[in-house]
Amino acid sequence: MPPKNSGKRLRERLMPFARLVALPAALCTAWYAVCAQAQEAQTPAASSAASAPDEAVVADLPANLARLPAPQVAPPVNRKKPAKVRVELEARPVTGLLAEGIGYHYWTYNGTVPGPMIRVRQGDTVELTLHNALDSPVSHSIDSHGVLGPGGGGKVTQTPPGATSVFQFKAMKPGVFIYHCATPMIPYHLAHGMYGLMVVEPPGGWPKVDKEFYVMEGDIYLKGYPAQSGVHEAAVDKMVKETPDFVVFNGSAGSLSKERALKAKVGETVRIFFGNAGPNAVSSFHVIGEIFDKVHPEGATETLSNVQSTLVPAGGATMVEFKTQVPGTYILVDHSLGRLQKGAAGFLDVEGPPNSKIFQSIQQGSQDGGGH
Repeated sequence: MPPKNSGKRLRERLMPFARLVALPAALCTAWYAVCAQAQEAQTPAASSAASAPDEAVVADLPANLARLPAPQVAPPVNRKKPAKVRVELEARPVTGLLAEGIGYHYWTYNGTVPGPMIRVRQGDTVELTLHNALDSPVSHSIDSHGVLGPGGGGKVTQTPPGATSVFQFKAMKPGVFIYHCATPMIPYHLAHGMYGLMVVEPPGGWPKVDKEFYVMEGDIYLKGYPAQSGVHEAAVDKMVKETPDFVVFNGSAGSLSKERALKAKVGETVRIFFGNAGPNAVSSFHVIGEIFDKVHPEGATETLSNVQSTLVPAGGATMVEFKTQVPGTYILVDHSLGRLQKGAAGFLDVEGPPNSKIFQSIQQGSQDGGGH
């Protein structure tokens, strides 16, 4: 005969797993629910929960804990000649919502993940100032992959809490470049959210588009059970083993969903600046229901046409463009689709009149939508 209250204890033990299984469905719109349910039976994150360290490392979740503010895409340069550009960044710790019921101690540039987009013109002279907030727990720095010089700036910007570093560089090459903290242990800083994009436009700029968006992918490793409610610290052991608990766009699961979804209208041309901070995972960036008209692979000057998915290495970036033809909700994914279970989903809502010449439903076998 089972012990008294054994059923209650079992439900309590299974609750963290239930939260993990529910995560994809919480991210997705109704038409995507079938796809989420089909994958619930094999939830990758649940296996990591089974071997997680003691729950005691997780602090209580503060009331009304919010997501970090959304980073803004920087406007086009619209300048015919090079200029002196001054950029100021502050490394600061921020506690924010990583997923429903799960908080995280982020390290940020200017309080967002990713940090501010730096956008300049080829030939500009850039003076970059890095402040490290007095309440930062460790030193920070900045290494931009678009900088020619020792450590991309990382060597001369090692900045302890309360201090400031300044360096200057010339933007020599056009492209889309990652910047990140380069203070040891570097991947530990990246897993906390210390990264962003630096966009260097060619002298004539890029062709005008209707909408531009700024999206970055990152993998996150948590101490404790990853589905346990509370505020988590980063886990070095999982990071070294490359077993992330979350893979997310713009810092948190659901950051590009519901009222935070990207917005466009039928007939508009969309440009997405997409970076992959890692520190470990390689991204297979794809927008379900779209074909990229143009892709700048790894941020290159040259373009490819009519691309379904584009590979973005850790520490790499790309720029993709497409024209919206049909209204509806389009899902941004890393097409290593197991990561959908870990939070790698975003949404682009396209409004406008239907276009039956391009797409129409003839007979729908079920009222439940799905994709992939």
